[in-house]
Amino acid sequence: MTGSASDDRLDLVGIGSMVLDRMHRTRRVLSANEKGLLDPVAGSAAVEPRVGGLMLNQLGWAALFGLRVGLFGRQADDEAGRFLRAAMARHGVETNLDLTGSASSIAEIFVDESGERAIYMAAGATGETRPDHLREDHAEFIARGRRLTTEISQLPLDTTLAALQLAHAEGLSTVVDLDVLPSDAMAGLGDRETFEAVLREADLLKPTAAAVRELFPDVSELEEQARRLRERSGAETVVITDGERGSLLSDEGGERWIPACAPRAVVDSTGAGDAFLGGFLAGEAMGLDPIDAARLGNACGAACVERLGAFPDEREALRSRILELYAGNPPTDPRWQELTAPAESVPGEPGRRMLEIAAREMADLARRHDGVSLEAAAELIEAAESAGGRVHVTGVGKPEHVARYAASLLSSTGIPATFLHATESLHGSLGQIVAGDVVIAISNSGTTAECLLAARAVREYGGRLIAVTGGLESPLAEVADVTLDAGVKEEGGPLGLAPRASVAAEILVLSALGAVLQARRGFDRGAYAARHPAGALGQRARGE
Repeated sequence: MTGSASDDRLDLVGIGSMVLDRMHRTRRVLSANEKGLLDPVAGSAAVEPRVGGLMLNQLGWAALFGLRVGLFGRQADDEAGRFLRAAMARHGVETNLDLTGSASSIAEIFVDESGERAIYMAAGATGETRPDHLREDHAEFIARGRRLTTEISQLPLDTTLAALQLAHAEGLSTVVDLDVLPSDAMAGLGDRETFEAVLREADLLKPTAAAVRELFPDVSELEEQARRLRERSGAETVVITDGERGSLLSDEGGERWIPACAPRAVVDSTGAGDAFLGGFLAGEAMGLDPIDAARLGNACGAACVERLGAFPDEREALRSRILELYAGNPPTDPRWQELTAPAESVPGEPGRRMLEIAAREMADLARRHDGVSLEAAAELIEAAESAGGRVHVTGVGKPEHVARYAASLLSSTGIPATFLHATESLHGSLGQIVAGDVVIAISNSGTTAECLLAARAVREYGGRLIAVTGGLESPLAEVADVTLDAGVKEEGGPLGLAPRASVAAEILVLSALGAVLQARRGFDRGAYAARHPAGALGQRARGE
């Protein structure tokens, strides 16, 4: 068992899907017996791992508003599980997890150009969670909550029922997200009797419109379907999400539509319902009435579909966007006041956020690198050296400073390299190059005019080219022999414009290339000491 513990109460405890989403982009979602090409997701990669899963997404969106949330259940101690647990720790989701599952849950998600998607799920450890696991391993954690939220999605129905019953025994109110069609739930997760029992244990029930329509096929109006579902289940509140129409609230006050917020553009509809429910529950926890809570949920749903992926990784940007979209009354809860307070009111907060963004971007960069491109770049350099060629490093603007550092680092670790001034190379300094030399060109976008001109001149002069760039399909990458991915999604900083995370990525990728070369040629402490006759590093290399 692993987890984070506290004596304080949690606003929301949840059990259900926690999934490694493998995101794919495609022009359209295919039908049976069709083939199609995948578009790049991250750089030139056709797949990008993302944090996901109905329950983890929902808790992540609730935590955006300062709610204390916790996740319990079964997971596996595998790469996917570690990826997900790192995200939970990063976003303050407390955990009480049994890591004895066979495999962590994964989902293959295909998103088309309109933002619609097809999702194929493997429940893994979530589907292996049994009622006795909850009673034996998680009862105390459940008791810490004020409200329990669970799902009809991947969790077996008898386990969902057990979680709800344990919560009610401890005095918690309960939430059920009906995310799949009832027929699929009864066929794959349990039986009709257990399904109906789960509905009866829900104080708040959030089904999709498609699920409700299947339950009441003889009723055409969604409002009447919502009313009947509330009567059938005994839930105090039913709130139905219906895409662009918004959400339909049914409670003792009747049935009311809360219009959807208009997103700038629909990039990916994955997780919009999870975002809605996370925002709705956060709103109620902060004292909003159900209508304003639904408005907050709608704002979260709209913010979610404007970007790729379901989990709210870009916390500050999403908070700002939600505040723009939310048109309801502001809560009086202190957490809302903190949310709307200027960031500068917290000493050093912009810097801390910058470090969080950089750490996340570097972790994403490490996951994308499989070592193949680094080995290819190393082989290109070694082939040039064996024929008498040399290594040069160039860049324009901030990458110029990176290039100077990289040339120095490579030289100090056994790879002689010199700095090449990109602009000056167009005015005579190209004579620094001879045919067969290797030039490492650094450009975040891969479109910097001076760098491109220099790169093309190098190729025409007979040189070989390694591009270090975030633009894996850029003009610079097109003229390169080898391209090293140094892309980032966010730079960090108040404006998000100045090169911060991208510079760190470029430095680390070049450092990684140096490490590969250093290992390939057996560069040892003695060789390092010989290049450092003075200074603390030289003394350490000599063991002094």
